[in-house]
Amino acid sequence: MVFEEFIAHLNQRLSCVDAESHDTQRLFHGRGQCYPSFESVVVDLYYPVVWVTLFEAPKEGFESELLAALQPVMNASGLLGLGVSYRYQDGAPATWLWQHEECPEHFKASRGPLQFSVQLGGRQNTGFFLDMEPGREWIEQHCEGKKVLNLFAYTCAFSVVAAAAGAREVVNVDMARGALKQGQMNHQLNRSCGQLEACKTRFLAENIMKSWGRIRRPGPYDVLVIDPPSFQKGSFVARSDYIKVLRRIPQLAVNGAEILLCLNAPQLGEDFIEVAMLEADVNCKKIQRLEPSADFPDVSSDQQLKLFHYQYHGETPDPRG
Repeated sequence: MVFEEFIAHLNQRLSCVDAESHDTQRLFHGRGQCYPSFESVVVDLYYPVVWVTLFEAPKEGFESELLAALQPVMNASGLLGLGVSYRYQDGAPATWLWQHEECPEHFKASRGPLQFSVQLGGRQNTGFFLDMEPGREWIEQHCEGKKVLNLFAYTCAFSVVAAAAGAREVVNVDMARGALKQGQMNHQLNRSCGQLEACKTRFLAENIMKSWGRIRRPGPYDVLVIDPPSFQKGSFVARSDYIKVLRRIPQLAVNGAEILLCLNAPQLGEDFIEVAMLEADVNCKKIQRLEPSADFPDVSSDQQLKLFHYQYHGETPDPRG
């Protein structure tokens, strides 16, 4: 891919942005190795700004050429800024290539009527994972009237979507108190605009691998979401610890519970979950692997975010422990 093709791709995507649809979305995904020479570039829309993330140092003059090429269509689409995050540098510093005087100071990811607080630049993750959209769609389809357990909840996007889709209760668990606090803010943000009123929501700041009793107590659960990090020093390593979580399913789930298993580890293939589930021996049936988001093309399905729908068939645990 040459620079002109890259710009044509972005201009085509940006020309579809209008005043009616402000959904946050990935505009260009180079990390899937589908676009030679642009493997280290991703571009996202956080309306009203375009946000570029670079995972390697760009060629000299890249930023100025990018701004000159995108400025006309950005103006025509009512966008107010173009920023760049340098993920290859310590601390992931960021800069604005262009910022309109009306550009807001704080930004949100939008998903239909729902909004999620994000931080652009200065940290590894914004607080909202765009490639997880198939999982959020799955939640909408399976949680109405259900009690949901959201393990490794991070900033609780799954919880917000579940509550908006009619879940009766969601229990969020994560050891990162700061992330859970942002999750509480996300719930409050959407309550204030008329969403989520009917759902009871809990936030448990716990080391999941050491707190199964406290996690089990509010159950049993009709829907389980298991979305651990691939590697978190001192707390979770997917290769060795994922199976330990799977073995807890019979203590948490009602008979017939729907389970969403997430694996964001390019080094672990699709068969990793299937083998782990067999070894865990917890009487779960694989329904399907969810189709990855079309906005995240990849030369290898094994390297993409992997989302699996399982169903538990076994005894419902006694809530009294």
